[in-house]
Amino acid sequence: MTKVFRFGVIGCGLMGREFASAAARWLHLSDTRARPEIVAVCDTNPALMDWFRTHVPSVAQATTDYRELLANPDVDAIYCAVPHVLHAEFYTAILKAGKHLFGEKPFGMDLAQNREISAVLADHPHLVVRCSSEIPYFPGAQKVFDLARSGEMGEIIEVEAGFLHSSDLDRNKPINWKRMEPINGAYGCMGDLGMHVLHVPLRLGWRPQSLHAQLVKRVPERPDGKGGMAPCTTWDNATISSRVSAGGQDFPMVLKTWRIAPGESNTWYLRILGMQKSAFFTTKSPRQWQWMDYTGGIQAWQTEDLGYGSLFPAITGKIFEFGFADAIQQMWAAYLDELAGGNANGFHCATPEEAAAHHAVLTAALQSGRENRVVTVDYAGGAV
Repeated sequence: MTKVFRFGVIGCGLMGREFASAAARWLHLSDTRARPEIVAVCDTNPALMDWFRTHVPSVAQATTDYRELLANPDVDAIYCAVPHVLHAEFYTAILKAGKHLFGEKPFGMDLAQNREISAVLADHPHLVVRCSSEIPYFPGAQKVFDLARSGEMGEIIEVEAGFLHSSDLDRNKPINWKRMEPINGAYGCMGDLGMHVLHVPLRLGWRPQSLHAQLVKRVPERPDGKGGMAPCTTWDNATISSRVSAGGQDFPMVLKTWRIAPGESNTWYLRILGMQKSAFFTTKSPRQWQWMDYTGGIQAWQTEDLGYGSLFPAITGKIFEFGFADAIQQMWAAYLDELAGGNANGFHCATPEEAAAHHAVLTAALQSGRENRVVTVDYAGGAV
């Protein structure tokens, strides 16, 4: 029998609605241990909650006070999607209320907030807590991950991972909270996109030991929506060149978190070059992945059309194309599987430990970019 976990959603914006959509079409998945049911929502904007009450019949509670939602005994788990500055307050309250937590990245606005969350989590080890990162659930990303994990690539030459947006190229785009350091945090683009690019490398055990970051701020102000201009106080782009020492290997890894990437819409990519095998996937070609075998002689990349080969089986025919909404549902299927005692079919969502490691990298990158020097990543305390 499929187990039902009753969810509260705190933050009813874009990603909250994506979760509601994934939950509403859970029948798309052909074999799961558990399914979500959204029974409560919370947001300071009543109109956003109205959308949930209109489209999600199971919602029985709608409140502007998240404490009221946390006091609801009918809620088993929380999806919390609020601005970064609120992560420490909300996440710790959720954990203290004894609710399972699926939180948005970066899992704390900064290293201090992340440590605060981690300290409370340590007192509640029975709770299943994960961080959002959906793109690695694309079939092509899974192929690259599996090949890297197999050890068949030989000595690693270089790794490059990136998440590229282009919308901020428009200087007339109105400002939002992600351009405001007091709300988004000093990381800027790194806080918003860093978990995406580090999820797979960290899962493979590839932790940067030292790094040098180039931080770019190109748009100093944007329209404030009231006829004036407001200052943009966060970093637009970051390129992090790092050194990884792991498994007896030593190799460079480049991480890109760009909000101004001309021509890119929402592009995630991962390229791993090895002496024996290499692999590449990008969401620009969502149904394909590329690899190269080298045993001497010809060097030729091969491309395979994967179709709908999802981690969790679905009713969609294998010949059809996998997309962003599918990746989100697969991510949620992995989390629900863990809630029900499963192993997420071998690829669980980003863990609090991985989120803490990515904070160490971003803290070092922030220091490096500001001081224009190589910084050693300190996974116990930030950077030196």
